[in-house]
Amino acid sequence: MFQWSKKVVKSVTFNPGVADESLLTLVESHLEKEPEKTFSDLCKEALWQSLCVPESVRPNPQPPPPSTTIPAAGGLEPQIADLQSQLADLEERFFANTSHRLEMMERHLMQLSQQVAQLGMMVNKLQVTQTSTQSQPVVEVLNNTHTNNTTTTAAVTPPQEVDPLISRLSQYLDDF
Repeated sequence: MFQWSKKVVKSVTFNPGVADESLLTLVESHLEKEPEKTFSDLCKEALWQSLCVPESVRPNPQPPPPSTTIPAAGGLEPQIADLQSQLADLEERFFANTSHRLEMMERHLMQLSQQVAQLGMMVNKLQVTQTSTQSQPVVEVLNNTHTNNTTTTAAVTPPQEVDPLISRLSQYLDDF
């Protein structure tokens, strides 16, 4: 038995009047913003709204089935040319965006390398300062003032570390 398709197709006619042309323009711009929707989906939504059907009764939108119709060979060439121009435009924007990002990254790398160089110089200065202060012995200056305040002598004595063992043994040496 032959089964008929349950799909019902109705047509919508747009007349060359100002109202119909502006409506068609709005429909086309709306469909460009939401490419996943079809004209059929848009018409159904408008009918649901205009007939005041509650949202709970409305069916969930189904993704449109893949189209099995093949356009005529003459219709493919303009579509291919349009797709090629869109692809070229997309590539141009992509490469412009990528080159801009690359320039920004190069600028950031340059700044980072300058900062690393400055930090390296600061570390080297700090190491030289620490090395020079560590290599100089600590000197204790003693001022001896005589009673007449005419002469002042400075005696330089190196710092002496007291070993606890020597200090204990020195006690016994003093007693001996």
